[in-house]
Amino acid sequence: MAASSMKDIKLRMKSVESTMQITKAMELVASSKLRRAKLHAEQTRPYFTTLHQTLMDICYGNTDFSSPYVQKREVKKRCYVMIAGDRGLAGGYNANLFRAMEEHRAGADSVMLPIGKKAVEYCQRRKLPILTEDYALAEDVQMDDCAAMAKLLCQSFCKGEFDELEIVYTNFVSMLSQQPAVLKTLPLNYDRELAKEEKGLHNLTLYEPSSEAVYNAIVPEYVAGLIYGALAESVASEQGARRTAMDAASKNASEMIEDLSLHYNRARQAAITQEITEIVAGAEA
Repeated sequence: MAASSMKDIKLRMKSVESTMQITKAMELVASSKLRRAKLHAEQTRPYFTTLHQTLMDICYGNTDFSSPYVQKREVKKRCYVMIAGDRGLAGGYNANLFRAMEEHRAGADSVMLPIGKKAVEYCQRRKLPILTEDYALAEDVQMDDCAAMAKLLCQSFCKGEFDELEIVYTNFVSMLSQQPAVLKTLPLNYDRELAKEEKGLHNLTLYEPSSEAVYNAIVPEYVAGLIYGALAESVASEQGARRTAMDAASKNASEMIEDLSLHYNRARQAAITQEITEIVAGAEA
């Protein structure tokens, strides 16, 4: 009985050790990818910060400004660009994002543009209307893809197919902290009263053919920059969450091995004691 118990414990230890090797390897891979993703996320921030400032300068620096991208209308339908991971084993990364999505959507009429395999699966399971499934792998999405997405989204917005555009992604705060976020993208924030107050504070810049034409040409670039920046933040967050999850899994596996080793040594000691007892009993007989 003791021999059988020892064999089971030994097999269990080997299984846990194999799992720990996998989690350790995944932790190292995630750490390597995280450094690159974090640097990439930091490098993208100045790009759309500059674009945003340019848009604001056009808005508040011209007296005859008007654009469909700043016109607010009754919200009957929203479009969500949802950025999730391509795989699991990242702790609560995907689950937290989907929870934030549900809380914000709250049953409202909406259409989805999912980025990432898990985002596509989420929309399919809930039978949500999908604008396109062309971006099912988040790792493969490049700046050109974001520009194509932005063009499609801006055209749909101007046609009135939806009234608001939101980007649902995960904001990279630190190596140990990632926060789901919902970023309102369209319509752009524009206060006409504030524009009247500020127009005297700006030097008027002449745009050819017009400020509205220049603004409308920049907005798709701005939306593409926001999507690309949110994607960079999400990728960094996913790798950070996976690194943390794999580190915790490796520590748990190590603790299990120690506990199993203790049980194995006790079973082995009990078997040796039993054998000694039987030998002594046989000698006395």
